[in-house]
Amino acid sequence: MSPTSETAQGGRRLVIVESPAKAKTIKGYLGPGYVVEASVGHIRDLPNGAAEVPEKYTGEVRRLGVDVEHDFQPVYVVNADKKAQVKKLKDLLRDSDELFLATDEDREGEAIAWHLLEVLKPKVPVKRMVFHEITKDAIRAAVANPRDLNQRMVDAQETRRILDRLYGYEVSPVLWKKVMPRLSAGRVQSVATRLVVERERERMAFRSAEYWDLTGTFGTGRAGDPSDPSSLVARLTTVDGRRVAQGRDFDSLGQLKSANTLHLDEANARALAAALENTRFSVRSVESKPYRRSPYAPFRTTTLQQEASRKLGFGAKATMQIAQKLYENGFITYMRTDSTTLSDTAVAAARAQVTQLYGADYLPERPRTYAGKVKNAQEAHEAIRPSGDRFRTPAETGLSGDQFRLYELIWKRTVASQMKDATGNSVTVRIGGTAADGRDAEFSASGKTITFHGFLKAYVEGADDPNAELDDRERRLPQVSEGDPLTAEEIRADGHSTKPPARYTEASLVKELEEREIGRPSTYASIIGTILDRGYVFKKGTALVPSFLSFAVVNLLEKHFGRLVDYDFTAKMEDDLDRIARGEAQAVPWLRRFYFGEGAAVAGGAADAGNGDGDHLGGLKELVTDLGAIDAREVSSFPVGSGIVLRVGRYGPYIERGEKDSENHQRADIPEDLAPDELSVELAEELLAKPSGDFELGTDPVTGHQIIAKDGRYGPYVTEVLPEGTPKTGKNAVKPRTASLFKSMSLDTVTLDDALRLMSLPRVVGTDAEGVEITAQNGRYGPYLKKGTDSRSLQSEEQLFTITLEEALAIYAQPKQRGRAAAKPPLKELGEDPVSGKPVVVKDGRFGPYVTDGETNATLRSGDSVEAITPERGYELLAEKRAKGPAKKTAKKAAAKKAPAKKTAAKKTAAKKTAAKKTTTAAKKTTAKKTVAKKTTTAGTAVED
Repeated sequence: MSPTSETAQGGRRLVIVESPAKAKTIKGYLGPGYVVEASVGHIRDLPNGAAEVPEKYTGEVRRLGVDVEHDFQPVYVVNADKKAQVKKLKDLLRDSDELFLATDEDREGEAIAWHLLEVLKPKVPVKRMVFHEITKDAIRAAVANPRDLNQRMVDAQETRRILDRLYGYEVSPVLWKKVMPRLSAGRVQSVATRLVVERERERMAFRSAEYWDLTGTFGTGRAGDPSDPSSLVARLTTVDGRRVAQGRDFDSLGQLKSANTLHLDEANARALAAALENTRFSVRSVESKPYRRSPYAPFRTTTLQQEASRKLGFGAKATMQIAQKLYENGFITYMRTDSTTLSDTAVAAARAQVTQLYGADYLPERPRTYAGKVKNAQEAHEAIRPSGDRFRTPAETGLSGDQFRLYELIWKRTVASQMKDATGNSVTVRIGGTAADGRDAEFSASGKTITFHGFLKAYVEGADDPNAELDDRERRLPQVSEGDPLTAEEIRADGHSTKPPARYTEASLVKELEEREIGRPSTYASIIGTILDRGYVFKKGTALVPSFLSFAVVNLLEKHFGRLVDYDFTAKMEDDLDRIARGEAQAVPWLRRFYFGEGAAVAGGAADAGNGDGDHLGGLKELVTDLGAIDAREVSSFPVGSGIVLRVGRYGPYIERGEKDSENHQRADIPEDLAPDELSVELAEELLAKPSGDFELGTDPVTGHQIIAKDGRYGPYVTEVLPEGTPKTGKNAVKPRTASLFKSMSLDTVTLDDALRLMSLPRVVGTDAEGVEITAQNGRYGPYLKKGTDSRSLQSEEQLFTITLEEALAIYAQPKQRGRAAAKPPLKELGEDPVSGKPVVVKDGRFGPYVTDGETNATLRSGDSVEAITPERGYELLAEKRAKGPAKKTAKKAAAKKAPAKKTAAKKTAAKKTAAKKTTTAAKKTTAKKTVAKKTTTAGTAVED
């Protein structure tokens, strides 16, 4: 019996899901007897600031949103922006006979369902409806087979939420006091930041080593063909039995790890190459082994993020946004999963497509199973795969752009997982000869031939290392046998230097977090997004580079909250949370140990608990209360060398030498996009040597005031120095004349005449026929003319001084250009976008440089620069912008509706002149409350993983 006919007999049912897109798709499968509505995510959460906390709560409860004295009871409030939606859901529920909660079947989805129950308080039967894909059959099966709410999953999610709130709200204020205002700390974000910082420390400590080796091209003496080449390229492996050193043989300080390895320098390598010029070589051995490669498991959340990064250039956040749309529109199964298993239906669908598209020869006799899961797996889903009992090929979906590309990736990986192994042979050939100086030299070459491509026909996994050889690459060697003579066509000496460890990319950081069993795979995208948004990390190309700010934050956390950023400890916390989810541990005693340190004997107090190795959680509260031991200057200072110290101040990083206010004190700001491993003593000396402070240009002959040039927060400018005693505040205050330098000017070359001309602006050009004055001015967006309220752009800054009244009137005689001005030439060309196929360029816009393909625009982030941006980074920014979809315009409408209320309030305030003192007092109190609320809200940004 169909859901619709059942409903006709049993009344109207209300189905609640998270998103409008999901609601729209499900509605199409359920029919008219069902009302499907979205909660639009969470409707209730811990308060985001003291202003949201009900008045009955005071003290610590008001600050934290959690009553730590009474079994850590959370204070949940309906989000301000969800009140209208909650009212709508209550109205719909009032007219319904049954309620189905159809949120996702993971901990967060279960928690959303629980919050809906708590807020809506339904008086009709309630059922939990779960599914892993949005297809007609899956939705109807979910309606027919509902279950009860899983309270254990809810409790586990609640514990995690409270833990993250306590961590964020208690540790973040320490960062505000000791490093910089408005910073945030989080249970997993802090550990992820530490990983990136530690990798940069390794790069900073790294010392390169130079080494040389030989590469030989050896000919067989016979004509070759594609299956039997006439020559091969081999690398020198041993000299007189000693292995020749390669990059892996050196440590991070550039020293050889083993004395038995031969380190060739340039002179020795060239001498050996010369001694081998006339050597007779022969094949010493040929070793052949069978090659077999099995398919990769279907995607789970983290492997999808990694592959989408490698193959499509998507960030983790963009990948999840695109996958969310594919899921909600019924194209793929649920995209937050730790599982690599496929249902019997999916296996049958994949095998059918293998036969249909590649033939029966590529289909294994038995279905392949993938049972492996990560240790802290918690999502009870299948792997990510195309939805349905028959997979749609990418061409059949009607998708385009990023959604098409991600679906195609998932489809290929799923189909390939049910194909035969790739098979072939791997061969190693060793070639030897005696040099003219008597030394024995042996070269080696490796080859691989694939006799049956199997699953590689459908899918080849990418690699984090751009130089790595992919699985489907063949290297054919000549067909030679032991003892065959070979001729050295060329012996070349090659120089190399060891490279520092590669910085993390989004893909490799996700992989590292998962391997260390830190955090939840489903949250990695948001974690990486958070550390980027907070300025702890920025991107150079695809590499994640830590800022100097993150060095100060990690330094403080390591020294004073060691356990909180310890990798093993953070992983153990995940195990604890999973034990609570399984009912093997209780939440309240565990939270009490974490927060108060109760139930654990700690010999040295909270400080030792914070950094100790005992079987206890330490006591967070005491740790964040006693801050006397934290030296703010010390945790934010890092020696560079030659007496130069890098400091992270409240307004950003800078370097200095000598004591402040001393005669030899030097100070210079650090460029925002400078990677920490690039700050050398030489660069620091160069920055300190640059002119800083005020440049005295001379005296204004008219006013007698001194004119100086300065480098300010918004760029270089000139200003006058007013005489002592000039009032700076009050109604008689005098402001100094100030003007920004033109783009063509610099602090080193600007003259007194330039400064006086700049400060003479705005310049009166003349008046029009009606007597309206026309002025030439320099503004935020460039030079322009102004006549009343009518402004017209000028072509160059120099026109401000040269344009005549006649030229100005001619400009005003032209109709005013509406919309965009004439397009400026691009600042940089990046190539064709892999999605749209259109050329991508960097342009200079009203709000700074941005990348565009003519359809989508994406502003460059703080860590990007026009000079350094790579094509891959440009494509990634565009992909993220497309994934977000068009900007919502509801906010403007709402603001417009509220505007009259402000006018009314203003009238009422003006009418109450007699109560001026009371109003002032009340205003002060209100301001004080708002200040507290703002601070608490800032802390609220820190509570996520």
